[in-house]
Parts: sequence; C-alpha cells; structure tokens
Amino acid sequence: MAQISYREALNQALAEEMTRDDRVFIMGEEVGYFGGAFKVTDGLLATFGEKRVRDTPISELSIVGAGIGAAMGGLKPIVELMTVNFGLLAMDQIVNHAAKIHYMFGGQAKVPIVIRAPQGGGHQLGAQHSQSLEAYFMHCPGLRVVIPASPADAKGLLKTAIRQDDPVIFLEHESLYGMKGEVPEGEHLVPFGVANLMRQGKDVTIISYSKCVYDSMRAAEALENEGIDAEVIDLRTLNPLDIGACVESIKKTAKAIMVYEGWRTGGAGAEVAAQIYEAAFDHLDAPIERVATKDVPMPYNARMERAALPSPADIVKVAERLV
Repeated sequence: MAQISYREALNQALAEEMTRDDRVFIMGEEVGYFGGAFKVTDGLLATFGEKRVRDTPISELSIVGAGIGAAMGGLKPIVELMTVNFGLLAMDQIVNHAAKIHYMFGGQAKVPIVIRAPQGGGHQLGAQHSQSLEAYFMHCPGLRVVIPASPADAKGLLKTAIRQDDPVIFLEHESLYGMKGEVPEGEHLVPFGVANLMRQGKDVTIISYSKCVYDSMRAAEALENEGIDAEVIDLRTLNPLDIGACVESIKKTAKAIMVYEGWRTGGAGAEVAAQIYEAAFDHLDAPIERVATKDVPMPYNARMERAALPSPADIVKVAERLV
C-alpha cells in the first residue's frame, strides 16, 4: 500500500467519490482556487470544475444552510468549514435543521450532507481557534460524528460518510494533516461504529480518538518499560459509538483511562466513561480516569498551551496510579 499523508488520503477520498457519483460536490471558503485552508481540496477544481468545487462567501451560516437545501434536493454536498471554531456561527443550521429535518418530516426528507472541519490545539492559534468541539455535536441526536486518527481511516471513513443518508460531522485534527501512513488504493470503506484495537494489553485499557490516539500509543510504549501492559482503543466515531469494544477490553484489564482533547468537564470522554459504567461496572477494579484538556480557554503562550493539553506523560502518570 502507498504511504501518503492524512490530507492526501482525504483528497483521494473526495476525488474518488466525486468520480463515482456526480451528485457529490464541494463548497466552502477557499476550497477551489486556493485548494482549501489546509490544502485538502487541492487540485479538485481543475479536475471537476466550478460547478462541483464552489468557493463561497465568508458566511458559515449561509454555507451550511445552502448545503442542507442542496442535500434535501437530492445532491450530496460536502461542506468544508475553515475551522470548527467557525462552525459555532452555523450551529442553528447544524443543530436545528441538519440534525432534525429527517425526523420532523416523518422520514420523507433526507439530509445527506458531510460537514468537514479542522479542529484542535497545539499551534498557538489562541483561545478562539484552538478548540475541540466534538462533544457539542455528539450531544445532538441526528448527527453522525466521525473523528479519524490515521490516514487510512481518514480516507475510509470519509468515503463512508459521503455515502450516508444522514448528516455527518467529520472532524480532522490540524496536527494530523501531514502525518503519513499506509492507505489502500481504490475502494476502501471503514464502517461507522467499529472501534480499532491499536494495541493489545492486559493491565489497563486506554480509550481515545483523533490525535490523542498517538499520545496514548506513546504512553503505552513508555509504560511497557515499567512492566505495565496497556491496551489502546481508537473509537474512530463518536456517533455511533462502539462501547462493546471498550467493555470487552475492560473485562480483560479491569481498569480504564479515557483520553481526549476536549475540555474535561462535559467532554465526549465523560459520556464514554458514563456508558462504560452502565455496561461494565462489575468488571471495573477502579474508577475510570480521564485525561483531557484543562478547563481553561486555550492559552496563546506555547508553554501554557502545552500545560493545558493532555500529554503522554499525563497518561503515564494516571496509569501508574491505577495499576
């Protein structure tokens, strides 16, 4: 398999699905001539033309609203938000329209829209541009929430998302765009709701998603040197959520750590922990620990930003205490 970057894997998925289905089109700020804020749509305008790669005005509310209308009309729009932080300006369209139209129309209307958005901290972009907002979308029934970690999953999950009849929030961590990995060519689909067992272990289960999967893997390697065998699970999607994979792992390890970059309070990891308690309480030998971003606006200062974000060292410290 070819070694390509996360952004190239996304670009490949977009090109393949636009070739497969002429209803698929892309819209967003600078997605055409500039190739996207993170160059994910680079080259697609030249291949598919202005009707199918559409630069839009700077208005997230309008972009998402137009995408919802196009989806209801039978097209398959892929809306790119320059950053998930700007998605807050379109929350009425996302939460009150995209998520609810199928239900409120009694199933007679569908909204097969994919909303792609970069997110995450670690780049000194300040408090308003460094957020991880997956918990907002996970909280809302009617939205599929997809959050891939690897280039292969980025391609496979995006292709699956485009083929959905449901609205999909597709979240990409800004730190992952340049990461390379093996990616199957051609028809590669990854199903929603199926977690990925990244590493087998017997002493503690580390559950994560997106960039924090790699923090978890580095922590697991450090723990191995101390004689602690950690299992690592990448959730891949938050709605649907593969709690079954978490429970099966905890039956073996009896201990769990939830690692996520959203704020600790009310984060997606808190919901995952709650569902594990409901499904596997009798198998736990200790409370589930959470390693997450501190409950503060993200600092601009580099040292303070690092201190606010979860790290492999934080995971190691918690695992040592648990085990």
